[in-house]
Amino acid sequence: MAARHYDVVILGRSIGALLAAALLSRRELRVLVLGQGQGDPHYRVEGHTMARRTFTMLSATSPAFRRILHELAQTQRFRQLTTPLDPMFALLDQKIRFEVPPDIDLFSREIEREYREIQQPIAELYTDISQVNAQMDAAFEKEVMWPPGTVWEKVETGRIASTLPFAEATFGESALLSRMPHGHSFRHVVELPALFASHLGLDASALEPLATARLHGSWTRGVHSLARGERDLEDFLVSRIEAHGGVCRLNARAERVVVKRGKLAGIIEAGEEDVTAAEAVLTSGTGETLADLSGGEGVTKKARDVWPRVEVLGGRFVVSLLIDDRGLPEKLPRESFLVAQDSTLPHLHLQRFSAQALNPKKSPSDEEKPERTCSLLVSEMLLPQTGGLHLLGAREAVLAALRTYLPSFERHLLCVDSPHDGLPVWLYEKDGLGGNRRLELERIHLPHTSATAEPMVARLNVLPRGYLGLAGEPLRGPIPGTYLVGPSVLPGLGQEGEVLAAWSVAKILTKKDGVRQKLRRQMWTKIETG
Repeated sequence: MAARHYDVVILGRSIGALLAAALLSRRELRVLVLGQGQGDPHYRVEGHTMARRTFTMLSATSPAFRRILHELAQTQRFRQLTTPLDPMFALLDQKIRFEVPPDIDLFSREIEREYREIQQPIAELYTDISQVNAQMDAAFEKEVMWPPGTVWEKVETGRIASTLPFAEATFGESALLSRMPHGHSFRHVVELPALFASHLGLDASALEPLATARLHGSWTRGVHSLARGERDLEDFLVSRIEAHGGVCRLNARAERVVVKRGKLAGIIEAGEEDVTAAEAVLTSGTGETLADLSGGEGVTKKARDVWPRVEVLGGRFVVSLLIDDRGLPEKLPRESFLVAQDSTLPHLHLQRFSAQALNPKKSPSDEEKPERTCSLLVSEMLLPQTGGLHLLGAREAVLAALRTYLPSFERHLLCVDSPHDGLPVWLYEKDGLGGNRRLELERIHLPHTSATAEPMVARLNVLPRGYLGLAGEPLRGPIPGTYLVGPSVLPGLGQEGEVLAAWSVAKILTKKDGVRQKLRRQMWTKIETG
C-alpha cells in the first residue's frame, strides 16, 4: 500500500510545471511538486549571487498567462512584483546601438536615426507583426487545447488556427521578412530576440514565420521585469501552490515512475522505498525521460510507433559576471543582444541585474562599509552540442565578444563563473598597478553548485514538427496518466508555449468535473484576493 497519495505529482520547476501546479491546487486537487534535479535559478560564490540560467518574463502579456493569474486571483499582486522595461531591449550591432522603447514615437525616431534607408519596409513589417499578434491573442484567449491531441480537440482548435496568418507557410520560408533587404543588419533586431526566446534550434532558420512574429511580438509589446528574475516568479508561484494545500519539495526528485498492470500507480522519490501514489504525473521533461523513469513499462504501442523524435542540438551556455558599475555604460539596459562581429564569436543575450537587488539582506557589518554599486551581467550564448566552439572555450569566447562592446569592463571585474564548463571560478583583486589580478577557486569548494559541469538548458529539434510547425511532443505522455508541460510541447512559442501547455493539461485533468470547476471560477473571479 502507498504511504502517501496525491491526485497529481509534478516533476520539474519550470514555469509550465509551477503554473500547472498552481492551477490544479487552486482547483482543489492534491498536488506534489518535485524539482527533479533542476537547480535553483541562482547560486552563491564567496558571498556573490550568480545565475544558472537567463530568464525574461515574456509571457506576461499572453492571454493564457493573464487567464491563469485571473483564476489564481493574483492579477494585482503580480503587477506589484513587476516593472515595465524601458527600453524593452537594445541591440548592439558593430557601430549601431538600437533601442526598442515602449513609446511608439520614440521607436519611430530610433528607426529614423539608425535605419532611415529602410523605414518603409520596417513600417510594413511591424504592421504584419502587429496583425499576427492580434490574431494569435484572439486565438489564445479561447479555452481550447494547444496543441490539440484528440480528434475533437483538433476540430475545436482547428477552427481557430485556420484563421492565423502563415498557418500554411512551409518550414524554412522567410515570408515575414520578405520585404527586408537580404543580409541587412535590421534582420538581427527581429531574429535574435525571437531565437533566444524560443526553445528550437541554434539559428533563426529553425523558426517558422508564425513563431518569429509571435516571439518578436513578446519582446516589443511590453516586457515586464522581476527584480530577481526567475527567483521572484518561482517564489510567487510556490506561495500560491502551498496556500491551496499543495506540497513543494524543489530539492527532491522522483527516481522511478511506478506502473502496475499497465496503469500508472505513482512514483518513488529518491531516498524513499514506499510508493507515493498518484492519479497523474506531469513533467517539464520529455516523453523519453518519462519512459526512462518507468524503465519502459506502460509505454503504449502508439507512443512506441509514432512518438516525435526530440533531438538536443546544444544548450544555453551562461556566464555570470559581477562587475563594478564604473566598468559599465550607465545606459546599458536590463536586456540587450550583442551581434557577433565575426564568425569566430557568438551572438549574445545579455541581462543586467542590480547586485544589491539580488542580495537584499545585509549584515550589520555590511551597513558600515561604503556602498559600492555593482551589476551582475548574465550572458547567454547558444552552444552547439557537436562541432563549432568547444565547451571549455565557451567562457573565453563570451568574454571576447563582450570586449568588442564593453572595452573597459575587465578592469572592474569582481567575479566570473559558468556552472556549465566545470572550470574554476575566477575571482579578481586589484594588482596595485591599476589592473586586475585573476585568482581561481576550484568548484569543489563551492557548497551551492556542483563540483563538475552542470547541464545546460537544452536547445531542441523535434522531428516531425507538430501543430502549425510550433508544436513538438503531445500534451499526453507516452504512459497513460502522464502529461507534458515543458519546453518540448510547444518549443516554437518558447515560454508562452509552456504557459499554454500548463493551462491545457490542467483543463484535461479537471474536465470531468467541468460544471463544478466553472462554478468555482465564476465565484473566484468576483473578487481577487492577495
